[in-house]
Amino acid sequence: MSTGVERIAAAFAATDGHAALMPYLMGGFPDLDASLAIGEAYADGGADLVELGVPFSDPLADGSVIHAAGTRALASGATVPAVIELARALAERVPVVLMCYSNLILARGVERFADELASAGVSGLIIPDLPLEESAAACEACDAAGLALVPLVAPTTPEDRLAQICPQARGFIYTVSVTGTTGERTELDPGALLARVQAHARVPVALGFGIATPEQAAAAAAAGADGVIVGSRLVRAAAEGEDVRALVAELSAALRGAAH
Repeated sequence: MSTGVERIAAAFAATDGHAALMPYLMGGFPDLDASLAIGEAYADGGADLVELGVPFSDPLADGSVIHAAGTRALASGATVPAVIELARALAERVPVVLMCYSNLILARGVERFADELASAGVSGLIIPDLPLEESAAACEACDAAGLALVPLVAPTTPEDRLAQICPQARGFIYTVSVTGTTGERTELDPGALLARVQAHARVPVALGFGIATPEQAAAAAAAGADGVIVGSRLVRAAAEGEDVRALVAELSAALRGAAH
């Protein structure tokens, strides 16, 4: 059976040269059954991977849309075990990368948490509030379980720190396109940042934060992103009853037609 690291590598390789699409899903929003249906709609629409968020009461990286979705998911009864079971179901369709804040992981124990994810078929783990200096235990546990521990870098990450973070990345590097929290943006210009990250990268480089439209997704791919992560726009669409499958299909089509 392939490891999570291998499943992520295969997903990027299967794109035949275009950037991979990774829509974000808040686990348990608006409730667990509905979030599973949304995740399946992502897969039907052409998602290459799915980023699955675990709701948390103090999500420092999340903007207002995703924060509100997490609050509602918690109110509807979403728990860490329930989101892991949601990941298990989605992993049958598409590689799943779990996004989870460190307190929830530390409460369970990092080795236990990594083993639980691997047993559920999860491919990777993003811990947005875990600094490089404190990541050794998580990296060791994920490596032992075959999970990809995906680091984040940002426009404010200095060159010497990029040189430390990028070689240790597993799966892909999550590149934050803007300074700030998640949320839709009207203008993005990530070319210089992507070039800086690519210079140090040994795995694919995915761009997230702020990407909301097919045009922005295509521009990110043209600027050098190997993967494009779309979150707030799709979470807002789910909250407003839009057809998320159709939106994902539009994003996927834009990436397939974009230069990369």
